[in-house]
Amino acid sequence: MSNANYLIRLDDACPTMDKQKWQRMEEILDQFHIKPLVGIIPDNHDPDLMINDYDPLFWNKVRAWQKKGWAIAMHGYDHVYLTEQGGINPIHKHSEFAGLDLEQQRGKIKLGIKKMQSEEVYPRCFFAPSHTFDLNTLEALRLESNIEIISDTFARFPYKMFGFIFIPQQFGAFRVIKFGGIWTFCLHPNSMDDAFFEQCELFLNRNQSLFLSFDLISTWNLDNKSAIDSILSLMYFAKRYILRILRH
Repeated sequence: MSNANYLIRLDDACPTMDKQKWQRMEEILDQFHIKPLVGIIPDNHDPDLMINDYDPLFWNKVRAWQKKGWAIAMHGYDHVYLTEQGGINPIHKHSEFAGLDLEQQRGKIKLGIKKMQSEEVYPRCFFAPSHTFDLNTLEALRLESNIEIISDTFARFPYKMFGFIFIPQQFGAFRVIKFGGIWTFCLHPNSMDDAFFEQCELFLNRNQSLFLSFDLISTWNLDNKSAIDSILSLMYFAKRYILRILRH
């Protein structure tokens, strides 16, 4: 029996999201009393996420999530990719942030925080579109927000680095983890199909007791990333790099 625990992160909430799929996701999570981290795009301009017509009640929905204990994250600013860089977490080779100068990134963070606070939504966490960000992103967050938690990078356990708390995000679909750690499943309700929703419900039913909320994770007395997690991270990115070469 491993001492693994699970977290759920939901990406790409915005006023033009697929309302029906997000409602279905919310009902499943409520059924099993699971409180996820949900990433809000403050001012979406990504055409791929313009699925439904603009919902004037979207921010009411976000405030309701916040009230019932969902952790709120700022998910970039407008979700538009401007560079072909992966930064310090090169899951992909495109980014809204990585590669931009500090002032550009400060502007994005400042506008995003201003928009969210104007809607009485208060993010405690940040994660970038496509997981890609750099040291300027962290400095911009430090200068323009009170956010100290990043949901991203690969490790088994939360750790401290660059003056921030990192809660790793490792998988894009549910799976049973045999190793101890805190494992975040990153889900995209906008693109989930019926089979994925059914798998989700089945997995939560079988593993409900292993799920935590982000608010229950202790962020006190965290150490730097362990040597083992650093090696695992290098292996993870090396594997992704090799697979990327083989695909091309």
